[in-house]
Amino acid sequence: MKAHNALSQSAATPQSALQFLKEGNMRFVSNLKANRDLLSQANETRDGQWPFAAVLSCIDSRTSAELIFDQGLGDIFSIRIAGNVVNTDIIGSLEFACRVAGSKLIVVLGHSNCGAIKGACDHVEMGNLTELLSKIQPAVYQESRQFDTDFCTSRNSEFVEGVTIRNVKRSVHSIVNRSHILEEMICNGEVAIVGGMHYLDSGEVVFFDDTWTSNTDEIKLANQKDASGDAR
Repeated sequence: MKAHNALSQSAATPQSALQFLKEGNMRFVSNLKANRDLLSQANETRDGQWPFAAVLSCIDSRTSAELIFDQGLGDIFSIRIAGNVVNTDIIGSLEFACRVAGSKLIVVLGHSNCGAIKGACDHVEMGNLTELLSKIQPAVYQESRQFDTDFCTSRNSEFVEGVTIRNVKRSVHSIVNRSHILEEMICNGEVAIVGGMHYLDSGEVVFFDDTWTSNTDEIKLANQKDASGDAR
């Protein structure tokens, strides 16, 4: 399988980009990865890159986007930070990926049993990690309204998963609302954004249909949900 090039990237749509990732994850789960000559792909992309998607995921060593979506060199941008949180630098990277480099899809990917999420649930404070985990606290607060206080810790797997999902959805919303560039591209149908969850036990990625945002109406709907506090 060859690396994506200018022609294949140009022909891709946000919908087909999502399908590429879904098919790649099916191969990963089935242990039927595509046959790639990575050295050849390195040579094919030495003078340029044409990734069709950008994936924001956690730094967890088990969640490499290239592996779980069975993609090769030059196929996707992979942006990684603990807890897949959003900050200005990450949004700038996504703007580069889409406006400058031509990617058609942004994915915010959480994962099961996330250490950063667990740390936020337990209100861990440690050096610079304290500031990072504070970005997850709004999701912790929202999910805590569904449980008695005694059950709002990392020992409660249901609570942890709920916070993880809320954190993904909040990150999707934050990216769109903090970037005029990406919002404009979405409104024009050039780019879409979606959230998802990678389950470590099976390898499967589940995409959240209610986070798919690819036009002006879907941005308005997402803003209405946010205003009503319905983030899950």
